[in-house]
Amino acid sequence: MSATISSDQLPLQRLYFWERTAPDRVAFTQPVGGGQVATYTWRQVVDQSRRMAAWLQAQGCQPGDRVAMLSKNTAHWMMTDYAIWMAGCVSVPLYPTLAAGTIRQILEHSGAKILFVGKLDGWAGMKPGVPAGMPCVSHPLSPDDAKRHYPAWDDIVAKTAPLAGEPVRPGDELSTIMYTSGTTGAPKGVMHTFANFMAAVESGLERIPQNAESRMLSYLPLSHVVERALVEHAQLRTGMHVFFAESLETFTADLQRARPTVFFSVPRLWVKFQQGVNHKMPQKKLELFLKLPILKGIVKKKILNTLGLDQCVFAAGGAAPMPAELLAWYSRLGLNVAEGYGMTENIGASHITDGNPDSFGTVGRPYSQVQCRIAPENGEIQVKAPWNMLGYYREPELSKEAFTADGWLKTGDKGSTDAQGRLKITGRVKDLFKTSKGKYVAPAPIEDKLVMHSAVEACCVTGANLGQPLALLMLNEEATKIASGAGKSDLEASLIEHLKHINDTLDPHEQLECLVITTEAWTVDNDLITPTFKVKRNRIEDMFAKNYDRWVGQRKPVVWNR
Repeated sequence: MSATISSDQLPLQRLYFWERTAPDRVAFTQPVGGGQVATYTWRQVVDQSRRMAAWLQAQGCQPGDRVAMLSKNTAHWMMTDYAIWMAGCVSVPLYPTLAAGTIRQILEHSGAKILFVGKLDGWAGMKPGVPAGMPCVSHPLSPDDAKRHYPAWDDIVAKTAPLAGEPVRPGDELSTIMYTSGTTGAPKGVMHTFANFMAAVESGLERIPQNAESRMLSYLPLSHVVERALVEHAQLRTGMHVFFAESLETFTADLQRARPTVFFSVPRLWVKFQQGVNHKMPQKKLELFLKLPILKGIVKKKILNTLGLDQCVFAAGGAAPMPAELLAWYSRLGLNVAEGYGMTENIGASHITDGNPDSFGTVGRPYSQVQCRIAPENGEIQVKAPWNMLGYYREPELSKEAFTADGWLKTGDKGSTDAQGRLKITGRVKDLFKTSKGKYVAPAPIEDKLVMHSAVEACCVTGANLGQPLALLMLNEEATKIASGAGKSDLEASLIEHLKHINDTLDPHEQLECLVITTEAWTVDNDLITPTFKVKRNRIEDMFAKNYDRWVGQRKPVVWNR
């Protein structure tokens, strides 16, 4: 089962379509610092892409050669991708937060011939991962060190004649290798074709209202499959306007500039938005206002205006479960947040809800052309779609293991379907653990409840072979400051109340013995989370399991791991 789509809907063909039919329409709005922005029309975008494609060919890049990109999202990230495709090559995007060792691993495994270095925060720590002698190009927003040492994009574009004509690529040809940020083991290179992406986008447009008038803010890594499909490929399909974010500090201003009509975020950020609102307007006060007919409309509008989401007609979350309580909170503000489900291996396009409250707790029905089944032997969700990956690059055995004998993609997630055909995720096949009482515990649903406390940044429920499970918590920055001062006892009391509330909702064998507050931040650098904020459960176990008995032995509901 492979993706088929008419040739005029493939990525490069769509790029040339906009060059011909809307050359002066703005495609990208890019912050360049100091509150200033640069805009790029389709004519400018394609012209720069053509010139860089010609340069790549002049460097000896051959059809099928891999060319890598290490950058945050920018207009030049997209132009680089187009240039790589035009030149006949395969793009290898790297997460802009990777440690040096992982960068080296991916560049060497992929056999990348050239690396484009763009906008980055931690370049000094990443640079040692670039193999000696690898040719590199610096983007206009790249770190100063990269600009000093590598040829500059603008210089290359200025002195290189554009690639002529409209070179295209067949739909079944390899477009990109996307290295997963997997929670276990080394990253695997997921291979996708040009047709895969556009077929998934075409199906997505049946559910997601994107068109030429749409606006999106691109800030989640373009090296992640959902951003790649929902922003890059959907823009090629629709011609919509894409805005980029400058930094975390300017994010609110970036959102208000873009006023996105379609907005996608991960649960962690949806929680942060909620916490920001509650910081200015405590929840009890907000609930009171929302009950008053005269005030509720004004309050809803003001909050969505402040978030920059007043023009949003479709909001979505994904990459991790969205707590039902969080979805209900946004729904009360008049913003229904759809929840999507998928993985890098199927372009993130498997299931999505309509955002209505009756779908909370599920990830909705499958996209058209997607088949879903639950394996009877272990409850695993298995899917079949025309845009399933070709396999893992240079890993034939792992590729074989990713599919069942009859060709269904194994997700590794456990789930069930309801009477309406909606899928509910109940955990990971391998994440279930057994307590010393012989009872199995699924950590994911409990973690969904834990992260609803305003102090919790990330958490991990664990406890194989313990009498009862326990939870490890990482506090957010504000709560960490409170914990080191006079507010610690109030924070602890609040966490104890949260624990009691959660335990009251759990079966006896699931109830948490205690909450353990870890002082070390969980970061990509110390390998405790992935670049998409997923907790690496096995690494948490490696680091903390030796302490479990001691913590439980303290007989306290909240334990501070100093």
